[in-house]
Parts: sequence; C-alpha cells; structure tokens
Amino acid sequence: MRHIIFGGDGFVGRHLAPRLLNAGHEVIVADIVRSDLPHYRDVQFVKTDVTSDVSVRDLGIKPDDMVYNLSAKMLSPIQVRAKRHDFFFPVNYYGTENIIRAMDKAGANRLVHFTTDMVYGHTYTWPQKEDHPCAPLGEYGLSKYKTELLAAEWREKGMNISLFRPRLIIGPGRLGILAKLFKLVDMNLPVPMIGSGKNPYQFISVFDCASAAHAAFTAGVPNEVYNLGSLNPPTTRELLTKLIKHAGSRSLLVPTPGWAVKRTLDLLDLMNMPIMDPEQYLIADEMCILDVSKGERELGWVPQYRDEDMLVAAYTEYRKKLAGAEPTAATQSKAA
Repeated sequence: MRHIIFGGDGFVGRHLAPRLLNAGHEVIVADIVRSDLPHYRDVQFVKTDVTSDVSVRDLGIKPDDMVYNLSAKMLSPIQVRAKRHDFFFPVNYYGTENIIRAMDKAGANRLVHFTTDMVYGHTYTWPQKEDHPCAPLGEYGLSKYKTELLAAEWREKGMNISLFRPRLIIGPGRLGILAKLFKLVDMNLPVPMIGSGKNPYQFISVFDCASAAHAAFTAGVPNEVYNLGSLNPPTTRELLTKLIKHAGSRSLLVPTPGWAVKRTLDLLDLMNMPIMDPEQYLIADEMCILDVSKGERELGWVPQYRDEDMLVAAYTEYRKKLAGAEPTAATQSKAA
C-alpha cells in the first residue's frame, strides 16, 4: 500500500517513514524541505507546500492512498502576539484543508492527523480524557482545534480521520524550549518553576507518536480522537531533580508564586517581548495529565518511554550537540 506523509521530513515523520517502509509499504514524503536522511534511498520525496492547494493537488493522491498530516508550525520559535495568527493558520489550518480537499477530489478517504493537547486550554478535570472541554488559549491551539472541527465536517461526508492530541513531543532532533532549561543546568544557575513544582509534567516520545500513527492505520483509521502522553508522569520537581543530578549540576530548584509569574509574563507578552508563549506558561502549574487508555483499548497502542528517561536523553543530545556530535536515535533510552 502507498502511504503519503505530509510534513514527513519533520520530527515525527522522519520516524514514521522508515517504520512504514520496514513494514513493506511504499512511502512518499511530501514536504517543503528534504533533509539528509538515510531512508530517502528507499522513500520517494516530493517537494510540497501545503499552503498551496495547487502544490498539494499536483502530488497526485490516489483513491487507495493512506494519508498522514504531520505538517505544522509549532510554538517554537516564539512569535510576538500580533504575528501569531498569520504564523500558525496558513500551515496548521489552511494546509490541512488543502490536504483534505485534495483527498476528496482524488477519492481518498483515510487520514491520520496530529493536533495538540493545547486544544484543551485550562484543566478542569484530570486526568484529561478526550471528552475534556476544548478552549484553546492562543492561536496555535486554536489553529489545531479548528482542524478538528474541519475533520468532523468531512467525517460526515464519508471520510475516516483519526486525530491525535500529543503532549510535548521530545526525542532525537528537537530540543525547543528545553535548550533554555539545559543551559541553566549547565551553568549551575537556579531553575525557576512556575508554582511549587508539585504538579506532574508529561511528555510523549517521538517514537511513541510514530507507533500511534501506524497503529491507527492498522486499526482501520477509526473516526476517533486519541490522547498521546506517557504513563505515570512524575512531578515537575521530581523530573527536574533527576535531570540536575544526572548532569552533576549545582542548580537549585526555585518555586515561585504561579500567579505572579504569569502576570509578569503576560506583561512581557503585551510589550512584544515574550519569553514563553502564553499557551505554555498559563497551564504550567496545572494538573495537565492526559489519559491515554483509549488508545490502548481501541488501537492496542501503549507508550513505551518514561518522562525521566526522555528528559535525560534530551539533555544527553544537547551535550553531544554542543560537542559537535550528530544526534542519533540511541540517545533516547527506552523505559525499563
């Protein structure tokens, strides 16, 4: 079977493509950039700009194709308030719309699409199940939530669309906001926490994301939404303590009044001097834990990586990058 991965040169796609290839499928990566990845010896690359309906249509989707949409603009690099809508929506929303319309014209009706846990906004009940209220706190989450509403419309027209809402995805090849944390640890500087640090912090491995996408295909692309996160996440304090110990750092964890930090960050955001995106800091001290049991029940998918191991592995990659070494999949340890 032929599998088309939009945004397939990106973080999750570069792990999903070889996974599908190893399962015996034909794989096409549709992306605007092509990295130097070994699986391109056997995977076809087609330069595609999802913001252009012509570019997506010219790819030549066929009726029996299995399609994945991993194309997205992320929260990193941080955007100033006035530019956020124009930064996120062209790729995240209109790009998704272009893909679905091209699929419809071609007669293809199976799509796996990644959104984000940011569609939930503030936490009202925890752990958060897929029926938790959705009220995004910014343009990134809103752009993704609107694709979920778009998917609901096309499901009524006969399309099968599996949606995934991942927590912060980490693994080889992406550091994002973690680079700032690692720099503080390396310099033995205090590490401030928003709030007391007693709330859990949950990641999801890029490898687990790729396996979830594959599992949705294997299960027949259910018209459902699934959370993606680790199992039994530790508290923020426990997570950072293990990192500091692993790094041999003298950094101290500094709890702060969450409300005061948030209002300060709000002010900096209004002044177009953002340090963090509001969608990150507004929920930083909340009980943001995704319930991932639905994926196990319906897809047979179970996350394999622990938060502690993922963070330590990301730090190891950070250190190797500083030393000039290339990141490898081996830098992320699997859960025991």
